[in-house]
Amino acid sequence: MIAPSIDVVIPAYNEEESIGLVLADIPAGLVRRVVVADNNSRDATAARAGEAGAEVVPAPVQGYGSACLAGLDRLRRTGPPDIVVFLDADYSDHADEMPRLVEPIARGEADLVIGSRVLGEAEPGALLPQARWGNRFACLLVRLLYGHRYTDLGPFRAVSWQALESLGMRDPNFGWTAEMQVKALRRRLRVVEAPVSYRRRTGVSKITGTVSGTVRAGWKIIATVLRYSRGPT
Repeated sequence: MIAPSIDVVIPAYNEEESIGLVLADIPAGLVRRVVVADNNSRDATAARAGEAGAEVVPAPVQGYGSACLAGLDRLRRTGPPDIVVFLDADYSDHADEMPRLVEPIARGEADLVIGSRVLGEAEPGALLPQARWGNRFACLLVRLLYGHRYTDLGPFRAVSWQALESLGMRDPNFGWTAEMQVKALRRRLRVVEAPVSYRRRTGVSKITGTVSGTVRAGWKIIATVLRYSRGPT
């Protein structure tokens, strides 16, 4: 059996302190290439990523989803993989646990695997209270509207390229993870969760670290869940 090709997309914004640590923890030999989508960083994020061996692409439209889309566009134009892994640049995810996410897809048992911080081990203080409760509410809303029980909308995830392309991802910012998960349910993809560890991020969060960021992200996630429950994907 031929091993699937695996590429990693990392959206990054002002993460010069952590991006090298993230890239160093990606399991050697598992991944074909890593694309860091630099979302207008004002620090040395792009330089540090390049020095660590990543392929750096500019993501000029500000937003988490926009950065992910920029990374995917590079993969699409230069030869897409069989599996894509999404990983944050702040060193909160444990990149060395990537095999937990890709193996169910490689075995033909899943199309999308969500890394669940709830099912795994979270370092004390890693998930701020506002993030924890917002995540619970969003998952409850998905369960009520879609009949599927998610435990997390975390960023660490793997998806087959074919499944990902069928979703038509478009959200430019905070609704990206929710969009992927609810669209996968609408498309009747095989979705599973895998426990992953979570540590306190390096530096201050641009989203849950501020009141305005928390409110904006929360409303966008809720709006995304509601939108796709009653309209076409």
